[in-house]
Amino acid sequence: MSRKPVLYGFDGSTYVRTVRMVLAEKGEEYDQVPVHVLKGESKQPEHLARHPFGKVPVLDIDGIRIRETDAICRYLNETRPGPSFIPETPIDRARMNEAISLIHSYGYNALVGVAGYHLFPDFIGGADDDRRAECLKESEKLLGLLMEIRGEDAWIGGSNPSLADFLLAPILFYVSLTPDAERLMSIPGVADWWNAINKIESFKATEPDLG
Repeated sequence: MSRKPVLYGFDGSTYVRTVRMVLAEKGEEYDQVPVHVLKGESKQPEHLARHPFGKVPVLDIDGIRIRETDAICRYLNETRPGPSFIPETPIDRARMNEAISLIHSYGYNALVGVAGYHLFPDFIGGADDDRRAECLKESEKLLGLLMEIRGEDAWIGGSNPSLADFLLAPILFYVSLTPDAERLMSIPGVADWWNAINKIESFKATEPDLG
């Protein structure tokens, strides 16, 4: 049996990509078992035994199993050498944690709703024009708030990239492929942040193959 960590999840998942970015930044070698959500593989008994709610990613590491992106990334950040993606000061950590909570609670569904309308309508239940308009409105609200939290800093949680940036970037990647990208990228601060995240090697190296 491999002693390397095993990551369960397919590359097209934004949450899996976030974990892959942290693994890359930490220089951690791992094996990956594709579990394709869009094909229903996450709801099969084999994966439900790993995650009873049928979600990805799941990481087997150090003799334990960790579910959920936040828990996985924080564990990697604490146990692996290399740069830290959790800010040092309480204020910056609060900014990062606030941004993460906002993305989970209000951002993911809105941004994926925008992207899904154009790229994978079956995944979101069909290309509904009214739903798209609502998702655009919520996405604008979310991105505007994240840029407010970011303020004058280069990144959402301070002068260095944090887990909040790594969580947002894979989601915004799909939006960037759509006709609605220009509207959302025009929100003050978003384009500069997007240009910066695109220069990070782990983000470039984990881009999913959409072919």
